[in-house]
Amino acid sequence: MRPLASVSTHRACISALLVLLSAVLVWAKPANAPADQPEYVVAIGDVHGNFDDFLSILQRTGLIDTANRWTDGKTTLVQVGDLLDRGPKPREVLNLMMALEKEAGQGGGRVVSLLGNHEMMNIMGDLRYVNPVNYASFADGKSETRQKAAYDDYLKWRGSHAALLAELQQPLELTEAEWIKRHPLGFIEQREAFGPKGEYGQWLRGHDAVAELNGVVFLHGGIHPDVAKTKLDAMNKRIHDEIKSFDDSKEYFQNENLILPFFNLQEITSVLQAEVIAELKSHVPAAGERQAKIREFLKYQDWLSVRDTGPLWFRGYDRWSDEEGAPQVSKVLEAYKATHIVVGHTVQKGGRIRPRFSNEVFLIDTGMLSSYYPGGRASALEICGDGKFVAVYLDQQVVLLDSPGFSLQGAWPGGHRGGEDAAAVSEKSTVFSPQRMCSAATAAPQ
Repeated sequence: MRPLASVSTHRACISALLVLLSAVLVWAKPANAPADQPEYVVAIGDVHGNFDDFLSILQRTGLIDTANRWTDGKTTLVQVGDLLDRGPKPREVLNLMMALEKEAGQGGGRVVSLLGNHEMMNIMGDLRYVNPVNYASFADGKSETRQKAAYDDYLKWRGSHAALLAELQQPLELTEAEWIKRHPLGFIEQREAFGPKGEYGQWLRGHDAVAELNGVVFLHGGIHPDVAKTKLDAMNKRIHDEIKSFDDSKEYFQNENLILPFFNLQEITSVLQAEVIAELKSHVPAAGERQAKIREFLKYQDWLSVRDTGPLWFRGYDRWSDEEGAPQVSKVLEAYKATHIVVGHTVQKGGRIRPRFSNEVFLIDTGMLSSYYPGGRASALEICGDGKFVAVYLDQQVVLLDSPGFSLQGAWPGGHRGGEDAAAVSEKSTVFSPQRMCSAATAAPQ
């Protein structure tokens, strides 16, 4: 038997070696390991098809390289909707976001792409802000054939709906030239692309309208106080359910030969309203199921995803006075145990990110598409792990809020709010690294 003293000495040596090995492993751990770095969030507002400036601000914040590939490791990019419409290159913007979503996930980062009102409009066929250049980007060598086939289908549809057409408040196109003008090359393909089986339609339908990241709520328009009783997950589910209801209803009406697949939302609405009137005047008992489905669909303007108090359309954070908005914002933040809200949707004058209500709300739509919004410019809001909220532009960076007690990794419920306890810094111009504003020290005001 080995002496007890020898056994104790042996065990002590083993323990010492284990402690030494642990120390070596800790010392050798990579400097950028998650435990050593706070989480960075970069939020970008409305893009509206401005692919070139979108690339510039992504490169400016160090999220992508000159080859447009994700480079920024574990950073989270949040885009708050309205990627498309108005501008010339919505497809390029969508394709880039779809690619970055995959690349970021592979590198330990994350891309959170949220639905805006323009994404919802394209899903539902509200095409008021889709321009001929946008349609043309979907055209190919077979577009003329598809266009002619669609027009032939339209003529057949008109020929079989005389009673319905007579009740339309606004007549549909009467001549081929008028129809062609409203359905340019690429129109049919664009509608298919945003359908439930289309490339962009499927992708958009897989995204939420609202996201919460460590106490900061991100969305396109805003949360009205009356909506704040709805949990964020339930809010997202309701909007997804409304999209599915729209898709199912549209398919049903197509199968009933009431509408054609390429009808826009205004045409669908007008036709269904006329059908209700035509059936009442016919004195022929209408199909109960069809009438019920029509009447239910025509209530879509009350949907959470469509109404002006819903999260995709609400503009109160911009329009409220300080006195009116402060208690309302506090109510919303308290409902979700959140500290800040970040929204787009409403273009800010002067092309500058605007903090409001004691820095609890950040309005980040700065009119990136400057050809449409005079004075607009590309921007990003960088939320740093040490409590800084930094407005990033192509030519400068501005610290909007510097709150030392703020932590993106902390427990938010019950924590302080930036507007109450944080030291607000009034737009301090700083000279930071062009690729990581969060890592720089706060400079003195200039």
